[in-house]
Amino acid sequence: MTIIIKTPQQIEKMRVAGKLAGEVLDYIKPFVIAGVTTEELDKLCHDYMVEVQGTIPAPLNYAPKGHRPYPKSICTSVNHQVCHGVPGERKLKAGDIINLDITVIKDGYHGDSSRMYYVGEPSIQARRLCDISYECLWLGIAEVKPGAYLGDIGQAVQKHAEKNGFSVVREYCGHGIGQSFHEDPQVLHYGKRGDGVKLEAGMIFTIEPMINAGKRDIRQLGDGWTIVTKDHGLSAQWEHTILVTESSYEVLTLSAGAPPQPTLAG
Repeated sequence: MTIIIKTPQQIEKMRVAGKLAGEVLDYIKPFVIAGVTTEELDKLCHDYMVEVQGTIPAPLNYAPKGHRPYPKSICTSVNHQVCHGVPGERKLKAGDIINLDITVIKDGYHGDSSRMYYVGEPSIQARRLCDISYECLWLGIAEVKPGAYLGDIGQAVQKHAEKNGFSVVREYCGHGIGQSFHEDPQVLHYGKRGDGVKLEAGMIFTIEPMINAGKRDIRQLGDGWTIVTKDHGLSAQWEHTILVTESSYEVLTLSAGAPPQPTLAG
């Protein structure tokens, strides 16, 4: 495992990329309404990234080993879709929940963030799932500081999800990020305190828990990308890119329209 400790100059570039990723999520919010297709959301984000921000959509044609190239510029995961949902002709309808996952490249550095959006008024269960998942994200973030361990993050996320009757997807995780989309280390959203890599200042990685209303089991659709829950239960995910600072953490993907940090009891 090779974990890249970022220099001050690299950190500054990551701050810029992270903020730009958050701003795409701000921009698209008014367009997430009943009747819009996920493909239309993809085009709006693509054009905003390329024409307004001067960024590159990192997912477009991204092809990790064993995968066909990803065909779109963002991921759109609706209801029981867990992650990597491929935009297409599906029209959003009232009551849907959707995760939009944005990764931009600016001056060679990646900014990666995702948010949940409601289409109209969600069900009580859907709203609660999104709220608890957001709390899971921030409980994980709150564990980040030099000398802590990746297992501290995973344990905090898993404990809160399971305490509230939800389950944590285990096949996908957060990841180091910088000049590459995916770097070491892998950031699991379950685990035991004190396990795994010890954190040190200059590390940058994502925390992006995927929380299911039902069981944690998942499967892949025939498009080779979209992941869904096996039991068709709802799934929610939030993501930020985090810098380990000298004493704590910095969230690099915050933007003006980001939802406020939740009040956490721990």
